Amino acid sequence: MASAASSPAQPHGATGVIVLADGSVIWGRGFGATGDAVGEVCFNTAMTGYQEVMTDPSYAG
Repeated sequence: MASAASSPAQPHGATGVIVLADGSVIWGRGFGATGDAVGEVCFNTAMTGYQEVMTDPSYAG
């Protein structure tokens, strides 16, 4: 599991970063297209149907 760091220093091997509104910085390895992107994090506690979260219109924002 990735750990949140309060330091903006990029760890060795990290290629991606998530910065939360409270200032938390989470480093990891990015994949897919390159460049900057802005998005929304959806939290879902359902026991099934995880794949529907990506296409459910109620999560559109």
